[in-house]
Amino acid sequence: MADETLLDFPCDFPLKIMGAAKDDFAQAVCAVVVRHAPDFDVASVEMRASSGGKYVSLTCTIRATSKAQLDALYRELTSHPLVKVVL
Repeated sequence: MADETLLDFPCDFPLKIMGAAKDDFAQAVCAVVVRHAPDFDVASVEMRASSGGKYVSLTCTIRATSKAQLDALYRELTSHPLVKVVL
């Protein structure tokens, strides 16, 4: 059963996305998230800079509707050139 998951959909699902502190990082990440979760509120993004200011982490909480949606979102985020880590 490849579709087994511990999540009950739909559910609120937080994603933590980390990358270099570049001007377009947050905008690029939000564009990807909105493509997979059109009802995502960009204003709800939590942003935190690293202590040295070289990196930034974004927490985006989406309303996840399926495992396939999350898998596709993770795939696109992890392959994005500005993204270093997705948790």
